[in-house]
Amino acid sequence: MNWDQVEGKWKQYKGSFKEKWGKLTDSDLDVVAGKRDQLVGKVQERYGIAKEEAQKEVDEYVRTMRAEDEASRPASQAQRAGKL
Repeated sequence: MNWDQVEGKWKQYKGSFKEKWGKLTDSDLDVVAGKRDQLVGKVQERYGIAKEEAQKEVDEYVRTMRAEDEASRPASQAQRAGKL
């Protein structure tokens, strides 16, 4: 999953990000609107961590979302996606 996909499906994924980072408000997530830099900034601000750490956490979480998304697809669909 890349950030274009996250941004395009932000309304679907917003709840997942809220579960991961409970200190983010609905308003924060509305402002983020799927933009990586905005999300990193909000995570950094709310949790008082360095920008690099916030980037690492956000990127790692999106990688786990991608793995879960691929695992939930039928095998033939996942194989086709891997060949593209």
